[in-house]
Amino acid sequence: MKQNALKDPSWREARIVEYAFLVKQIASGFARRLPSSVLFDELISAGSLGLIDAVDKFDPEKHVTLKTYAQYRIRGAILDELRNMDRYSRSIRKKIQDVNIATKKLEESKGVIPSDEEIASELGVTIDEYNDILTQIHGATILSMDTFLKTKNNETSSETRFLSTLKVKDTPFDEFDRAEIKSLLADAISKLNEKEQLVVSLYYYEELTLKEIGEVLNLTESRICQIHTAILNKLKSKLKEHFED
Repeated sequence: MKQNALKDPSWREARIVEYAFLVKQIASGFARRLPSSVLFDELISAGSLGLIDAVDKFDPEKHVTLKTYAQYRIRGAILDELRNMDRYSRSIRKKIQDVNIATKKLEESKGVIPSDEEIASELGVTIDEYNDILTQIHGATILSMDTFLKTKNNETSSETRFLSTLKVKDTPFDEFDRAEIKSLLADAISKLNEKEQLVVSLYYYEELTLKEIGEVLNLTESRICQIHTAILNKLKSKLKEHFED
């Protein structure tokens, strides 16, 4: 398609309507991972702006397909909006830092991924108090982990993230780096306890919601939320340790 055809208002409107389903699809994926305090309509609104931006800036000579480009822009716009919301107070950020420090300290001293009881003891709180902390930091941990895995250079622009994937061919180093991260994650997951491994499998491979996982394991959605947050903290600590070596 020629570039001037993309300036046609009717083409623009038709493409926005055609790919509107992507906004709901991507926003729904985020909603499953975020606390109820984040309204679904807010995700839809941000994603819609991302779609419009994608259609307006689409260049077939650079962006492969409009659908692929739109997916990146929608996802990036939602992530940017979530960061801008800054719903997490200074005290919550402090709790995240304390949990990460305690987890890393125990890993270094024991050589294995610590249990929730050990982390709670290191923090000087009861297991119930630790679980309450996990509930409070759930959403922030999701976003933090996503950023850590997706943008190691702290890039926040969805345009930058998209363009960085448009390499003609991965170098042997890129392939080795990706394989190394996968191997590291697989090893870290294998050291989680049986219940945590099951939650990982049901959430990331079977794509069940936290509520559905709770029904499978006969636990409340809140408890699954706590387990999931603890898992992310442990995996993030393991990855951070690797990249800082």
